[in-house]
Amino acid sequence: MRGPHFEGEGHGPEAHGPEGHGREGHGRGGRGWPGGRGRGGPGGRGFGRPGGWQQADLPDASDAAAWFGGRLPSTWFTGTPEVTVDREEILVIGPLAAPEVEGDAAAKRAAVAGRISRFREQTREERMAIANEAQARYGRSVAWGASVDGERTLFTHLAVPVMTRLRQPERQVLDTLVDAGVARSRSEALAWSVKLVGEHASEWLEKLRTAMNDVDTLRSEGPDL
Repeated sequence: MRGPHFEGEGHGPEAHGPEGHGREGHGRGGRGWPGGRGRGGPGGRGFGRPGGWQQADLPDASDAAAWFGGRLPSTWFTGTPEVTVDREEILVIGPLAAPEVEGDAAAKRAAVAGRISRFREQTREERMAIANEAQARYGRSVAWGASVDGERTLFTHLAVPVMTRLRQPERQVLDTLVDAGVARSRSEALAWSVKLVGEHASEWLEKLRTAMNDVDTLRSEGPDL
């Protein structure tokens, strides 16, 4: 299984600095958003489960894909960018034209890497400005990426720590992945496992998200107490 290539993930000044996340870094999503967890934010009800897959104390980002579609320059990508939203981050990945190059597979990979690198450098300043606008609108950091012929490269983006307790059988699964060289650590093995489940259960997860959103909509339409 081959996942996306991560460029500079979690390291260097860009990991928490200028590119993609604006001057305020990662501080506007989640608990730090005005209204606080449990209050529901402006117009929120503040009772029960906090907002399903989108926190009730965060601005609604259901129109993020449409907003980016209208805001991004039409010359950047060869098709519609993929926009993915979670509680902390908005990830925007746009398709680029494949470079025309002769040679073996290694030469083609190098050409693709160069094409993505050129896009990243040429658009950096404007991407920062767009990210600041989106962060003010949606209360989430913005990360970027590009794809060429289905091969995705992610620029700097969030790596959010998740605290969990695992019993021995679960720890043994992670240790097996580490011992086999699939992952370098238990945390990386856990991330790999989550990605695997997401890929093989994507249809079920989408149905679950839809059902949760329906419940949230019904709750918001109910009488105030």
